[in-house]
Amino acid sequence: MTAPAVVLSIVIPVFNEAEVLPQLFAELGRVRAGVLRGEGPLEIILVDDGSRDATWSLIAAQCRRDPACVGVKLSRNFGHQLALAAGLETARGEAVVSMDADLQDPPDVIPELLAAHRQGYDVVYATRASRGQEPWGKRVTARWFYFAIEKLSGVPIPRNTGDFRLMSRRALAELARLHEAHRFLRGLVPWIGFPQTQITYDRGDRAAGETHYPWHKMLRLAVDGIASMSMAPLRLAFAVSLGLFAVFVGYILYVLFKHFVLGELLVPGWTSIMSAITIFGTIQLLLLGVFGEYLGRVYEQVKHRPLYIIQEIQRAAPEGAPPCSP
Repeated sequence: MTAPAVVLSIVIPVFNEAEVLPQLFAELGRVRAGVLRGEGPLEIILVDDGSRDATWSLIAAQCRRDPACVGVKLSRNFGHQLALAAGLETARGEAVVSMDADLQDPPDVIPELLAAHRQGYDVVYATRASRGQEPWGKRVTARWFYFAIEKLSGVPIPRNTGDFRLMSRRALAELARLHEAHRFLRGLVPWIGFPQTQITYDRGDRAAGETHYPWHKMLRLAVDGIASMSMAPLRLAFAVSLGLFAVFVGYILYVLFKHFVLGELLVPGWTSIMSAITIFGTIQLLLLGVFGEYLGRVYEQVKHRPLYIIQEIQRAAPEGAPPCSP
């Protein structure tokens, strides 16, 4: 007898979340028995991104108890965006919802995403009407970042949205064709097009544990986003180079005019020479850094390494059967 098709997949990347997983399982169970009851067969894909605590043990145990759960263990820590990509490519549902494990993305919002999807939208974003108790600095920097990346890339990236979204099967199939090593899904999903819309929700606070996105990781994500979605930094570097060249040519003409027309001898001083060397040297190093960032991405891309490596897939199986291999 053929198993019924999966209507909904819920993809959750997990990294060192042993403290919050019991609450996550309880919340998902409550939502499945309540607002998601009658929606049809669903699966919950939990991707362990190289956790160092008891996260995988808890996921594997949950998979043995609940046939709807699928555990995907990566061979090491590949990062949130690639772990999310692994879950999305594992999902079998006609509609796929991605969310975080810390319960800041409430599962109660999933029916609203499904309702918008049934109106004909291939991508439905969960937009934050409020952001809980996030620090003021994070709110301000997030606002400016999304404003900047939208202007630089030309892609209409929804504001106040993270990775809590629903995607249709055809949108997911097109996303899977993008094999970028440095993924910024918040920009790639709007880029693929198809009918897209937003629903709003109030984001809660982390249920347990500490955030796994400190400032340096957010900065790395911002750099990945700008470099992946725009060539503006390269164009800016070219414009700065042209400006410096114009200044240099102007200075040479000024020196020649003073010497041959006015008959004055310019004796360069130590201060002016060192200032010029410092300024031009610093700008050159800055431009080389911009070029190097893009060159490094080309280097990573042309190696054609897999985006992630799956060590083990855990599904419900008859007693005594070995775990599924990838």
